[in-house]
Amino acid sequence: MNQTSDNLKEYAVWDSSVRWFHWINALAIIGLIAVGTVILNGKAIGVSGEGKVLLKTVHVYIGYVFCLNILWRLIVAFVASNRFSRWGAILPMGVGFSGYIKGAKSGYLPAYLGHNPIARFMVSLLFAVLLIMAVTGIVLAGTDVYMPPLGTFFADWVTGGDTEKLAQLVPGSKEFVDKELYSEMRDFRKPFITLHYYVFFVLLAVVVLHIAAVVVAEQREKNGLISAMFTGRKVFSEKPVDLEN
Repeated sequence: MNQTSDNLKEYAVWDSSVRWFHWINALAIIGLIAVGTVILNGKAIGVSGEGKVLLKTVHVYIGYVFCLNILWRLIVAFVASNRFSRWGAILPMGVGFSGYIKGAKSGYLPAYLGHNPIARFMVSLLFAVLLIMAVTGIVLAGTDVYMPPLGTFFADWVTGGDTEKLAQLVPGSKEFVDKELYSEMRDFRKPFITLHYYVFFVLLAVVVLHIAAVVVAEQREKNGLISAMFTGRKVFSEKPVDLEN
């Protein structure tokens, strides 16, 4: 904690691992949404078959960054020395909802050092959505363009293990696949693509809600919530509520 003026005090909250995760995640999501939107509307805008395969390949490479970033954050949540980076500061269990609701009703919201109780719900929902997109995306990377980590498995499936066909198999082409096995693979793929498709729209809604909530919180609390994702520090004019203590 640092004294910044007669009335303001600065507190270290978000460490560098959280800040790096946040901005890498934001950039990856923007890239995935942009490329995914083009893929979804490929026919309408005249994307060729080869172009669609290229777009899916780019989507997968951005997805690798997205997935590795999430994996890193999950690990950090268990081992971080900074208590605000751990699961106890993220999950909405056993936190002070009564005080938050009471403050909201009275028009005086408490100032929270970490996430407030409602923000914990938002962050937990966002993590759940991101994990669903990551898991389904890994499966689709294998079924659509035969890329790791499951691409070899699906390529072997659709060719029946024929080494000659495997050597010539090209994403987007059915020339070297067994039609019956390919149909079986696509049936397996169906629930994953369905979930990926619909949760994509849930992700869009959650991202918009997240941004709106951050802007509103910044306006109400005026403690540098947005700047804290760059500096790691929040500023308060009074002693903040510390849910992690």
